[in-house]
Amino acid sequence: MTKPLAELTTLRVGGTPRELHECRSLPDLVSTARTVWESDERWLLLGGGSNLVVADEPFDGSVIHVATSGIDHVEGDESRIRVQAGEPWDSVVAYAVERGLAGVEALSGIPGSAGAAPIQNVGAYGQEVSETLTNVDFLDYDTRELERLSNDELGFGYRTSVLKRGRKGVVVGIELQLEPSTLSRPIAYAQLATSLGVSLGDRVPLAEVRDAVLALRASKGMVLSVDDPDSVSAGSFFTNPIVSERFAHGLPTDAPRWLLDPDAPESEVKLSAAWLIERSGITRGFSLPGSNAAISSKHTLAIVNRGGATAEEIMQLARFVHLRVLGQFGVNLYPEPQLVGVTL
Repeated sequence: MTKPLAELTTLRVGGTPRELHECRSLPDLVSTARTVWESDERWLLLGGGSNLVVADEPFDGSVIHVATSGIDHVEGDESRIRVQAGEPWDSVVAYAVERGLAGVEALSGIPGSAGAAPIQNVGAYGQEVSETLTNVDFLDYDTRELERLSNDELGFGYRTSVLKRGRKGVVVGIELQLEPSTLSRPIAYAQLATSLGVSLGDRVPLAEVRDAVLALRASKGMVLSVDDPDSVSAGSFFTNPIVSERFAHGLPTDAPRWLLDPDAPESEVKLSAAWLIERSGITRGFSLPGSNAAISSKHTLAIVNRGGATAEEIMQLARFVHLRVLGQFGVNLYPEPQLVGVTL
């Protein structure tokens, strides 16, 4: 039985696949993936559907829906947990916080599945999953074999990994090494520190950090909620661009920037995509005439479906934003979601 991908993605766009395989157990996931791959047809991997923009046309292929679940402690180490790939990521964070395990509390509220987290090295409010992830169990497309890939083998970078850069397969499980503590990791993000009323580097009860992060994300429409139309999105549509320090010197002095390696003679610099979008003249709530796609009314980094928007309407707005920022500042913005059948 199949259904439109619009029903399985948080942006609510996407055509109907020829086949949809919902895999609720690890053996089923492995056997289904191998069978689909042997057929040599088009295939798409779907987790929580929060990081996808899928074309409106029918998908002529198979969708492998990872719906496995479960969180277990590694035997003999109560601070190390193994998580099935289909487990919602925020459930993993809630589990850790409730059990006094620090390391992922600032990643609260991020939609999507645990298996997707290492693919683009999800991060927020001063934490990234690569800081606590020790390995992933991975079904390799080329060999059809299950492998355990270490943190080093995953080649993590800013919102990327070897899994995003082309290594094909399926993450079937992840392992996290957390810190037994009722206090958070040192607060490393200024906005979060301000919200908590503490200084950078302070440690705060885990539950307080989680509550503060959820409140901050909700204020930006970044927590999925049936009561918030601004959450009908794929989260941040563009990554914060990375430019050379020399290029950054040519931007307005008030443009936010962060040196990635302050000790390097010529460090790369991360810019704020939201600031660039706003300063290019695009405001919250902006939409193109006649379109049901719009910039979020809470945050310029999100594109939302106001109801009935097509994938092409989403991408038309994304292209408009991209061209405005490029024309104003000479900076290319790159999409954070996976684009399937559509282009920027």
